[in-house]
This record gives sequence, structure tokens and C-alpha cells, in this order.
Amino acid sequence: MSRHSTALAGATNFEARSEPTSEADGGFTISDLARDFGVTLRTLRFYESRGLIAPARSGMTRIYSARDRARLALILKGKQLGFTLVEIRAMLANEDRKNDAGGAASVGGLHLSRDQIVEQLELLRKQRGEIDDAIKELEASLGRVPKA
Repeated sequence: MSRHSTALAGATNFEARSEPTSEADGGFTISDLARDFGVTLRTLRFYESRGLIAPARSGMTRIYSARDRARLALILKGKQLGFTLVEIRAMLANEDRKNDAGGAASVGGLHLSRDQIVEQLELLRKQRGEIDDAIKELEASLGRVPKA
């Protein structure tokens, strides 16, 4: 499956940055997840609007389950590895359908087939080449520009 290059700029460690915080009932607020994963509230609402996570509602308050938290970690890992949200959605759906990762390897909790791993490696290597070329061009240009 071919697709356009995806930027990895700004990709951060998807792991929660601190011990998880939770409500007394075991749920997590949107603020809890945003803080724990270092993402914005807007990011979480976007993932919800795309059906990737599905918090329960208590009035106007979103209450995220441990399952939502785990899915968010997988989404962020997928983004860090350069997968599109469409691909991540398919991986999450696949995770929901199977308990066994037969024929797949676990990469940061995502079960990827050999073909997916090979394709992603090729894409990332191509992107790295493009980035290296851009850096060389900019460094050469910088050498020709007088210092202010």
C-alpha cells in the first residue's frame, strides 16, 4: 500500500510521563490523559472524533477507561513509528478482533505483520534520505550567507 510521506517531527515518547492518575471510580479525565501522555486536549478530542478512543460521559465530562488509556498509548506509538491514523485504526481494529498475534511481531504493543514492518522501514529510510539531503542543502546555503 503506497502513501504519502508522513512527518515524524515532534514525535515524542508515547509512554505516560508519570504514574497514571485516576478518578475514584477508576476512570481518567481528559486532563489526566493529556498531562500523563504530554498531548493536548484537542488531540484527545480529535482521536475521539475519529473513533479511535471512546470515553464514557458523565454530564459534560469525558471519563476515559483503562482500555482508552491503552489504546491512546498504541495510537501515539503508531504515530511515532510513522503510521497514518487510517493504518492505526486498522491495527486497533485488528487488535480488537484477535487475541493471538500469529504471524506478527509486537512493536511497542502494536502487532505488525512482516509486510507492515518492511513497508514502514522502507518509508522511514526514504524519509531519512530526504531529510539528510535537505540538511546538506541547507548547510551548504548557510555557508554562503554572511553572518549578521
